[in-house]
Amino acid sequence: MPSCIPPAAQRRRHWLAAGLAACAAIAASPAVAQSAEPWPSRPIRLLVGFAPGGSSDVVSRLMAQRLSPILGQQIVVENRPGAGGLIAAEAVARATPDGYTWALLPSGHASQAAMLKKMPVHPIDDFAWVSTVTVYPMFYCVANESPIRNLRDLIERAKANPGKLSFSSLGIGAAHHLLGEWINAEAGIDLAHVPYKGSPAAFADVAAGRVDLMVETATAALPLIRSGKVRALAVTSTEGKSLVPGVAAASETINGLEYESWLGIVTTPRTPQPVVDRINRAIREALADPDIIKRLEDLGGRPGPSSPDQFSARVQRDIDSFRKIVSSRGIPQF
Repeated sequence: MPSCIPPAAQRRRHWLAAGLAACAAIAASPAVAQSAEPWPSRPIRLLVGFAPGGSSDVVSRLMAQRLSPILGQQIVVENRPGAGGLIAAEAVARATPDGYTWALLPSGHASQAAMLKKMPVHPIDDFAWVSTVTVYPMFYCVANESPIRNLRDLIERAKANPGKLSFSSLGIGAAHHLLGEWINAEAGIDLAHVPYKGSPAAFADVAAGRVDLMVETATAALPLIRSGKVRALAVTSTEGKSLVPGVAAASETINGLEYESWLGIVTTPRTPQPVVDRINRAIREALADPDIIKRLEDLGGRPGPSSPDQFSARVQRDIDSFRKIVSSRGIPQF
């Protein structure tokens, strides 16, 4: 039997039904289901891949304390030490993508990606990058009594005495190690690598003249430099020159040698972008706090808020730089 409803009315009814169906489909989608509840509506976990007391732990607790009132929810710092931070990194990479599990990743994440044959997570794709929190340069230092006055002097002495000069690091594959090898690769010299388990042991041997060069973060090096226990030859970033009067940037001698360590916050991949953006805004607000700025500067760094894209680009750039050094120096991966 033919319909008595006019054709125009039929079309309107069809469009209405199609619109209702589309709205129902959108409402059923995971992203909308997740955003139906205001975020954040419960406590947030901030995973740290190192034991309590270290710089990563100190920065994470400092940020958690400031971010909690900004977001209106408690941020619980949870230490997951082991595997150079990879245990915490893997945990956040596998968590539910709802923005309630974060990790404070260290810059060692990039050197691990360059040194490991296989990581338990993809170093870039398995994270939603939120923002860097703090950045700090590294220093090349010598004993006060050392005859080496600058990087150019170090290179000339190394060329005149092949294989006889050495540098310290905090382990094979650490940024300290690769920054020493960076000089070797670019200057065509062969400083011997001497790995240590901690900064105090490395400092003791450099101060005693058993090792020629110490490669160290600003966090550990600045107290030694400012107290006159070691002398800075160069710093690995142009911005870092302001930390020690008269120190040169490494790039002034070795073109392209620019590097800053960092700590930054990531969350789980596929976390809704509005949630990532909300965390980013909160981090920027926290890092504008004068007390936070001073505390980070006391640790040898400075606030380093970034966009998610800027953060992931920095990490990829570090990975690429370190992989180039590993390849050119023939450093065995493990």
